[in-house]
Amino acid sequence: FIHTPVIDQVGINDRVARLNSRSIKKESKMAALKLALSMIDLTTLEGMDTAGKVRQLCTKAKNLHSGIKDLPPVAAVCVYPNLVRVAKKELAGSSINVASVATGFPSGQTDYNTRLEEVQFAIQEGADEVDMVISRGKFLAGEYQTIFDEIARTKEACGNIHLKVILETSELSTLDNIRRASEIAMTAGADFIKTSTGKAKYGATQPITLVMLEAIKDFFYKTNKKIGMKPAGGISDSKTAIRYLVMVKETLGKDWLTPDLFRFGASSLANDILM
Repeated sequence: FIHTPVIDQVGINDRVARLNSRSIKKESKMAALKLALSMIDLTTLEGMDTAGKVRQLCTKAKNLHSGIKDLPPVAAVCVYPNLVRVAKKELAGSSINVASVATGFPSGQTDYNTRLEEVQFAIQEGADEVDMVISRGKFLAGEYQTIFDEIARTKEACGNIHLKVILETSELSTLDNIRRASEIAMTAGADFIKTSTGKAKYGATQPITLVMLEAIKDFFYKTNKKIGMKPAGGISDSKTAIRYLVMVKETLGKDWLTPDLFRFGASSLANDILM
């Protein structure tokens, strides 16, 4: 379907290790922490989510650092479609976006028309961004054209709304599969590619993120189109966040060091950064 390079796992792990050995001066570290804060999608995606819990999260997002000057707001609050309206109302007047998961999150195992209706509902409720999941079952069965078509139709439904495509990398088994899924998503119209739902065996890892960043770089060289990246799940401390930012800068350059092109999907990272 799409010709993709074979991934050298040893090489990827070696590059991650070398990047992690970089020492960062205090001033640069402070700048990186502020930048990381501005890239967070504060997230609550639990079965026990209520309107009250979402309002509380939005209040936290708006008042994350009351009393501390010169700190940026987070990028977005991410919720289920039925709670988008609550978040939108609570965040009115702020610069914080409302993101909504959709397309049968987290498994992607429902009928596609039902998944598409969910996207349309989230947008009607006021979502600024949509985080869709691909059907990993279809991908693993080799139905790449179907995956492409579903992403393309979802992007069409989104129009100007930012579409982040969640690959659920822990279920794709190999780095070669992750590279292929990344290319399919970008070619089909994804604005962002995202590692994980946070509901699978494990979330983002640095080697997986590096493979996706390399795919973004090659796609940019081919098309001159900048695609965003969102590692999600398991990034909870500031030291790890800074390591991801170093990886982004070294792989894609300074242009990607902005919330428009890089996000962290996290629920507790903001607290650690503030500490």
